[in-house]
Amino acid sequence: MLPGSPKEYGTASVYNQQTDRGIVAAEFLMPKLGLTMEAGTIIDWLVPDGAEVSEKTPVLLIETDKVETEVEAGGSGVLQRSGDVGETYPCGTRLGWILEIGESPPSPTSEEERKVEEVDQQTWSRSQRAGDLDGPGKDGSNPSRRPLASPNARRVAAELGIDLAEMAGSGPDGRIVSADVELAVRAAASEVPSRPDLRVPAGVRPALVTFAARQLASQLGVELSTISSTSGGPRLTREDVVRHIRGLLAGSADRETLTPVLSQEPKSVIPMTGMRRLIAERMHSSLREMAQLTLAMDVRMDEIVVHRTRFPGEGQVPSYTDYVIAATSQALVQHPIVNSQMTDEGLALLPEINVGLAVALEEGLVVPVVRGADRFSIADLATETSRLASAARSGKLELADVEGGTFSVTALGMFGVDGFTPVINPPNTAVLGIGRIRDQATWNEKGRIKKAQVLTLSLTWDHRAFDGAPAARFVSTIRNFLEEAQFDV
Repeated sequence: MLPGSPKEYGTASVYNQQTDRGIVAAEFLMPKLGLTMEAGTIIDWLVPDGAEVSEKTPVLLIETDKVETEVEAGGSGVLQRSGDVGETYPCGTRLGWILEIGESPPSPTSEEERKVEEVDQQTWSRSQRAGDLDGPGKDGSNPSRRPLASPNARRVAAELGIDLAEMAGSGPDGRIVSADVELAVRAAASEVPSRPDLRVPAGVRPALVTFAARQLASQLGVELSTISSTSGGPRLTREDVVRHIRGLLAGSADRETLTPVLSQEPKSVIPMTGMRRLIAERMHSSLREMAQLTLAMDVRMDEIVVHRTRFPGEGQVPSYTDYVIAATSQALVQHPIVNSQMTDEGLALLPEINVGLAVALEEGLVVPVVRGADRFSIADLATETSRLASAARSGKLELADVEGGTFSVTALGMFGVDGFTPVINPPNTAVLGIGRIRDQATWNEKGRIKKAQVLTLSLTWDHRAFDGAPAARFVSTIRNFLEEAQFDV
């Protein structure tokens, strides 16, 4: 998180439901505040549970893309909270209710559940039209076909490690629905007797179970008392519940197979919360979902060293990173395949060139964005990167400053690093690492040795998006811009 960051106001999504009494109850949902926002972490509730709020009342402080944002109620009434501080929720998740005075939250009805299934069925039908299934066999069967299941059932089954091919569905035409997955888990849980060695240690209070963990356990009929924390601490998370269920379905709930064993007693444990947890989740997701490769290329910076001396002493002198960003922006114009994002439909080439600059803070890494970087002069670019870096370090970044990056640049040269393997910042398809400027022996056109100032550029790219040859050509273009130093003062 960014301590002391200004409060950017957003409005919670509101979904109204008609109760039996004709009173409209509004679900308070995690809002989607930007195109790239997928989830938000609750930093703090700003009003007490049961407080009366108006439409513009700030009720929630969330963190998304490493920026703190205040969320307004979006409706008037009594706030009933359900989301837990410190937990991360996908956009659209219910975090509470906005109710009339004396009103209770409506319970899900069979009609509501039917509507959810209808939405799932529509999604399933669209996937079939897109060719999700193979054709039938000679006997009309298709053992290789994807099992008929609702998207939500498929999502839950994938998370819990359930093979849908071995399940029978209770929905129309044998379709597997969410209730079928839940029954399978409940059946597995009922077959395993409660064991004292699997119980939460004595003295642990139920309050140390996160909302998401409690909700999943309740949904699937799993007793929290049989689940152990994978971190070794007293707090049970949703991940603990998922791991436990996977063990049940595999026929084993042995704690030793679920909990990593420490070789020695740690001096201390640093909690993975706030910004650190967000970074960890994004980087893990990046490496898990992309085919990342890295290439390195040396660049002679002698002409850039000279170019920097041309700026007046009282002006903002561009850094070497500024020059790399400027050259990269122009290279992205010539190689639009690198300025891209993977989608379900294919590789989307993005029209705007917005370059993110990684800035290291004590809390973690933030990536403010230079919008339209290809349109900046080198002097104006230096001014803008200086502003963004200063705003990041002082906790004054706004949501707009970190949204919409199409390519990222990160530098470790100031730490004496020559080359490294940067990790792509989703949803980008590439990231460029900048090493230190160092003296290196080279040869001139007459074959004589001379000293040159060189830095190494390291490009990590998603091999799903483009191959090594386009990646190499892209970095070569950056190198040419830098070695020729064709930048206006």
